[in-house]
Amino acid sequence: MKIIAIGRNYAAHIAELNNEKPAQPVVFMKPDTAILRNNAPFYYPEFSKDIHFEVEILLKINREGKYIDQKFAHKYYEEIGIGVDFTARDLQSQCKEKGLPWEIAKGFNGSAPISGFKPKTAYDLNNLNFSLKQNGELKQEGNTSLMLFSFDEIVAYVSQYFTLKKGDIIFTGTPAGVGSVAIGDKLEAYIEEEKLLEFEIK
Repeated sequence: MKIIAIGRNYAAHIAELNNEKPAQPVVFMKPDTAILRNNAPFYYPEFSKDIHFEVEILLKINREGKYIDQKFAHKYYEEIGIGVDFTARDLQSQCKEKGLPWEIAKGFNGSAPISGFKPKTAYDLNNLNFSLKQNGELKQEGNTSLMLFSFDEIVAYVSQYFTLKKGDIIFTGTPAGVGSVAIGDKLEAYIEEEKLLEFEIK
């Protein structure tokens, strides 16, 4: 399985990082070794001093497909979840300054904690609230109605370049409010009012 992630998909987050608004989805990938399951703790890596949380809605691909037409994209995922795209912001900045790829800032071990998955039919995917708390304090709030590129647009776009396979996970972008974590922090991620992910920074 692979993890495909979308950057710059919420205008307020683009603004807080002073990035350009993209004309097409910004795509990057994480290896499967980035995944943390079952509320396992995240161990702060020694190579960074500025790890940021980014809460995101996840899509779980349920069948193989490529060159998917957007009108059929909804058939390729039946479940959604929530996850955190950890970013070594200091490494990312260094790479960007040099015009280099920034996979090491996004794809390092444990950089993709994920929840379990729920049937998408339980939600209004076009008006879905999600959020993240750090040590009990609300830090990020998002709603899928504010995405620049919808779930179906993302699936269709990504499938032009990468064959999607059953079990692949797509991170669909983060809203504003990203921030640093520290050892001892506790993060909780919610879809609507339901807490689906909870883990500690060690």
